[in-house]
Amino acid sequence: MSNKQERVPLKARKVSFAWDGTPLHWVPGDPITTHTINVLHLLLPAGERWFVHVYKQVLPYIRDPQLREDVLGFIGQEAMHSQAHDEVLPYLREQGLDPTPYTAQVDWFFEKLLGDRTPPLLNAWVVPPSPGRARRWWLLERVALIAAIEHYTAFLGDWVLNAEELDRRGADPTMLDLLRWHGAEEVEHRSVAFDLFMHLDGGYRRRVRTWAAAFTALVFLWQRGARFFMENDPTLIDGKATLKDFYVRGRRGTLPTVEDMLKSIPRYLSRAYHPSQEGSTEQALAYLATSPAASAAERYEKGAG
Repeated sequence: MSNKQERVPLKARKVSFAWDGTPLHWVPGDPITTHTINVLHLLLPAGERWFVHVYKQVLPYIRDPQLREDVLGFIGQEAMHSQAHDEVLPYLREQGLDPTPYTAQVDWFFEKLLGDRTPPLLNAWVVPPSPGRARRWWLLERVALIAAIEHYTAFLGDWVLNAEELDRRGADPTMLDLLRWHGAEEVEHRSVAFDLFMHLDGGYRRRVRTWAAAFTALVFLWQRGARFFMENDPTLIDGKATLKDFYVRGRRGTLPTVEDMLKSIPRYLSRAYHPSQEGSTEQALAYLATSPAASAAERYEKGAG
């Protein structure tokens, strides 16, 4: 399906969630699945604030009015995602899980390592040496990193929209709505980051290089976050998170399968790749039309208007 066919006007839905009735293990009897998915609440607030920060710097370079409108819609949605997941953190603390040691590392990763300061080594790579050229290079590198990360957020969004096993196992409906609202919007705007990268640069070597960096960072941060949760869960004795645990739950359907994650790699690295080939806009919009939180946000907006 072409990008033009997939394009829909993007808007931020001002959702809110109440966590007072959500148990610590919101997938009953399965702390591994619960905490593996809980890592999203720790990664996404800092990560999506970083997306917004980078894209605000990029806006002056966008020459296509439609793409600029899409990027502004993307910024609004990502800011709302960051806020919604950030609001889960007090609930985790009330359950005896203080995520501060891990979130401090995530904040350092996005704000310092991937921050605005051009890495010193870039001045040796940019020829001729020029602070301005190095800054531009670093900005484009971060735009490409976001495109690679968005490939996986759309992958996860499509997965959670279809993860019926979570419903069968009695997963908490409020948590599922948060995940599916967010996942549906990731599918809805899945083409924006890649279209922006192609508009500003589109270099294939940069796409491959930043995919490798993004994939490595995501795997590292995710397994570290899952281990952090399992080791600090006050209800578990000697809690651990292993690759085998992830693999087994992928086979059960409560987490994405390792096979599907690996199959997503050559798709992104294909020269013919476009995100519109992934997921279903129709399915995403259908969920957003019935999501309790998104529906409540729409009613409130109409009432306020």
